[in-house]
This record gives sequence, structure tokens and C-alpha cells, in this order.
Amino acid sequence: QVQLVESGGGLVQPGGSLRLSCAASGSLSSMYLMAWYRQAPGKQRESVATISTGGTTSYASSVKGRFTISRDSAKNTVYLQMNSLRPDDTAVYYCFYTASRTYWGQGTQVTVSS
Repeated sequence: QVQLVESGGGLVQPGGSLRLSCAASGSLSSMYLMAWYRQAPGKQRESVATISTGGTTSYASSVKGRFTISRDSAKNTVYLQMNSLRPDDTAVYYCFYTASRTYWGQGTQVTVSS
């Protein structure tokens, strides 16, 4: 079993920044992929950014250049630095882990509004 605990969501004005954290614990594999997904009201869940154990990253086109995913291997924690936030970034953000099995965090709300 793997547990994912997210933190860092909240309310921010357009143009502002937030940093999300996802701490992974439990039976972690030596090789895995972690990611951030988001789901806005009435929309499907979508991938925002991914990072492999080798450090390879990928981003959705809508966030490229504004969001940065990173990892602290010693803490088994993945971060999502979100800059230049826009109202259409408003969503519940979920942490995702996959190796032999897939796990999701509980989600953290990000609201971008003036």
C-alpha cells in the first residue's frame, strides 16, 4: 500500500502563485511515476504534470512555462510550483503514483479568483 498526502491548496488571485506538496509513504517501488492531475467542475480529470524516478518531466500544454513539477527523493515528496495562475486553473488537484499499482491522493482545492 502507498499513501499520498497532499497539501498547499487554497485561494489565490489571478497572477499569483501556489506550491502543492504530495508526500508519499508506504511500500514505495524503486521505480515509479508520480504526477499531478486536476479536475474542474463539470470536466474530466486531466494530467497536469508528471515526473519519473529518473527526473524526466512532462507538462500539459495549458500549464507549460507556468507550472514546475519537482521531487525531493529523500523525503519521497513531489511538488507542483504554480505561477501566473489563471481562473481556469481552478480545480481540485490530485497527486498520482503508479508503479505496479496506482494510487491517488485525496485532492486539494485550488481556487483562482479575484
